Amino acid sequence: MENKLTFKDLNLISELNKALTKQKYTTPTPIQSRSIPDLLKGRDLIGIAQTGTGKTAAFVLPILQNMTEKHPRKIKALVLAPTRELAAQIGESFSVYGEFLRFRHTVIFGGVGQGKQVQALARGVDIVVATPGRLLDLMQQKKLNLNDIEFFVLDEADRMLDMGFIHDIKKVLAILPQKKQSLFFSATMSKEINKLANALLKDPVHVEVTAQATTVDLIEQYIFFIDASSKEKLLLELLRQKHLTSVLIFTRTKHRANKIALFLNKNDIASDAIHGNKSQNARTKAINDFKTGNIKVLVATDIAARGIDIDDISHVINFELPNEPESYVHRIGRTARAGAEGTAFSFCSAEERDYLRDIEKLIKKKIKVMDHTFHSETAKNAVGAAAKPKPKKSFGRNSGFKNNTSKNKQFNNNKSGNRFNRRPKRNV
Repeated sequence: MENKLTFKDLNLISELNKALTKQKYTTPTPIQSRSIPDLLKGRDLIGIAQTGTGKTAAFVLPILQNMTEKHPRKIKALVLAPTRELAAQIGESFSVYGEFLRFRHTVIFGGVGQGKQVQALARGVDIVVATPGRLLDLMQQKKLNLNDIEFFVLDEADRMLDMGFIHDIKKVLAILPQKKQSLFFSATMSKEINKLANALLKDPVHVEVTAQATTVDLIEQYIFFIDASSKEKLLLELLRQKHLTSVLIFTRTKHRANKIALFLNKNDIASDAIHGNKSQNARTKAINDFKTGNIKVLVATDIAARGIDIDDISHVINFELPNEPESYVHRIGRTARAGAEGTAFSFCSAEERDYLRDIEKLIKKKIKVMDHTFHSETAKNAVGAAAKPKPKKSFGRNSGFKNNTSKNKQFNNNKSGNRFNRRPKRNV
């Protein structure tokens, strides 16, 4: 029934329909057809939706429509996103769908100078899309006022919590007006997420477009059991196959992402890496090069990949399995977007074997095992201690980082030890 609807059936204003027609969008996705009517009526909403389901348009279109008779140039809508890339994508959606409306928006995030962002706010905007860190910075500097907010969107709430933004989100919520329409989106629904949603929403509509924490049916999934020392060789063998045209590779660490990109470029496979230590300009260039086909491979960490919205990724490769099974769902959801088919390859060494068991338990299916040149029975059959990552090396027998003993206090207070006590730098 939902697929027979068109955007013209959703009672959108002519300016929005004109923008949709220009983009050749005629049929709403399930989350759009199920969300937009209630959002146009002013209802709060909780949406459980993975990336690639069209959730951005599901909230951008109603916000633009419900703002049409509001006084301009005061911030009426605030969208919080976990990463720079996702914030930029949402900002682009406001530009595309709002092309024939008079509203102004701006996107604010860290990693770049705040000058242009402050100038945009000073000129006056109706919509702000922001990452939490930079938003709070500008609020503390009194560069923006959120007293007139009527629409608030918290996007990818699960990733927000994963990145440690819960306290920042609560600070923002405390400042926002009580009377507003609130929208809450997450790919998964944990107890903590549910608690946050209950605190934010009033009598919300609940929309879930796919079963919670399940993978997209169009994605073919394969597992490669392999020793860690052979992973680069297997990767090279796979990437030299012609049908792997646009490949997103995931690693658990920034260092590994850089190392793989360097290795591939040395072997004549055009690649780049994105992660939190890269400058915003470098990340934007890498994503644009990937979109336009200037590079075949983009290597990313989980956090950096949030917000990548590219329809024609042919393959996702998990060079390293994630230590959180939900991240596997996010990762492979980068392919098979917009109704296309896609393929996900995952490398599993012995010490990642328990990660794979957790993933298969979550998605409620066994991933097909792929035969290959470097197959490892050791990895396939690992159990117990052999199936877990090796413990990290300690700083000495009596370093005692777990317990703040007097000996440890002395270490922590000396000049060289202070770096262990510093709060990690937040990349947003």
